[in-house]
Amino acid sequence: MTDKLKIGVLLSGSGTNLQAIIDEIATGLPVEIVHVLSSRPDAYGIERARSAGIPVTVFDRSCYEDREAADGRIAAIMQEAGAEYLVMAGYMRKLTPVVLNAFPDHVLNLHPALLPAFKGAHAIQDAWDAGVKVTGVTVHLANEDYDKGPIVAQQAVPVLEGDTIDTLEARIHEVEHVIYPSVLRAIAEGRMTMDERRIIHINE
Repeated sequence: MTDKLKIGVLLSGSGTNLQAIIDEIATGLPVEIVHVLSSRPDAYGIERARSAGIPVTVFDRSCYEDREAADGRIAAIMQEAGAEYLVMAGYMRKLTPVVLNAFPDHVLNLHPALLPAFKGAHAIQDAWDAGVKVTGVTVHLANEDYDKGPIVAQQAVPVLEGDTIDTLEARIHEVEHVIYPSVLRAIAEGRMTMDERRIIHINE
């Protein structure tokens, strides 16, 4: 039997990716969410975590006046909870090296585009405005360079005739809810490796 991978989740909003992981855990995903931290007190993801019986820490804007101090608290909270990986699920704060060094190559981020295309906070809008025919979803390891860490997994999402940005965004989110638990399963089962070029491989 596979040991459960212990993760801490960082979020700032509705928590739909958190919910997708919770739902997959209920059907056998070998993962345990040991703690959730929200950067905003009004994030609905807080309620999702509490409903699932997951311990939650809530920050507000004042907590981030000293970013490194805030990240020091985050690292300590997650280490004390026993997290092996941190999972950013719509967390709208850039992590400092304080957290990244506490969890080296163990911080996952989800981006709604096929990196390195359309980096930044407006990836779906930027892809839409560019008129691309294919965009997608990327899971990568976070590092100090925004949206530039080693890519773990990607899945394409076609832009269909008749799409609106809202229908495209909805399909992108559907893919997010599949690819994130899939990556976590691969990590939990020891199927993710990194080579000397820092290229990540997932064995089937």
